[in-house]
Amino acid sequence: MIMRGLLKLTWIETKVFLREPLGAFGTIGFPVLVFMVMGRLVNPKAAPPSLAFSSFSRSGIPVLVSLLIAISAVLSLVTIISIYREGGILKRLRATPLRPQTILTAHVIVKLMLTAASLGLMFLAGKRYYPLGAHVPWFSFAIALLISTWSILSIGFLIASIVPTARFAQPIGAVILYPMIAVSGLFIPIESFPPVLHTVARFLPFTYCVRLLQGIWNGDSWPAHTSDVAALAVVFLLCTALSAKVFRWE
Repeated sequence: MIMRGLLKLTWIETKVFLREPLGAFGTIGFPVLVFMVMGRLVNPKAAPPSLAFSSFSRSGIPVLVSLLIAISAVLSLVTIISIYREGGILKRLRATPLRPQTILTAHVIVKLMLTAASLGLMFLAGKRYYPLGAHVPWFSFAIALLISTWSILSIGFLIASIVPTARFAQPIGAVILYPMIAVSGLFIPIESFPPVLHTVARFLPFTYCVRLLQGIWNGDSWPAHTSDVAALAVVFLLCTALSAKVFRWE
């Protein structure tokens, strides 16, 4: 019964999301478009890139776009939860036989499905516009991105739990999430940061997302990133626990 309700609600939420073309493009299409444009710009046939830029184009750009996919899913989650609360939909859903955990799990599943769809489109676009070779571990990278998104979604739930209104949901989420990329080690090695930023980076989930995604993309084994997966799991557990205490249904 619970599984049937979960599947039905997940299907309904998927249809509701896809009815808004602009939102669907922002979550699924925009990161893929960024990947295609950046892939064209770093095409080695266009100009001989420097060694550092070539290294970033091989792994940095796919990781950056993957983080954009994850953030888009999280911001979409924050927005829809806030809209549902403000419109009284969460309150009405809670009054149904469905458990609160089932209702929230349906939203998570939808966002993970959208993340997988965006990643699939990115891979397809990459074969045409951004040839990277035949030895990229696509499946392992997809799992790494889903783990990263799963962890960051818990931050989204925490933001959605405390955000005052739907109008401020996405801006607040963006202000919290996007700056994390700058100190994640994606553009500049964390070791080069001042001591304060170095300490801050160690407590941010995006640092471990970047390590995991870059490592798997470059062919590292999963045991080499056990600590990164563990850190993302800790983030998920902490944020989920906090969300459970402060989440507002109305």
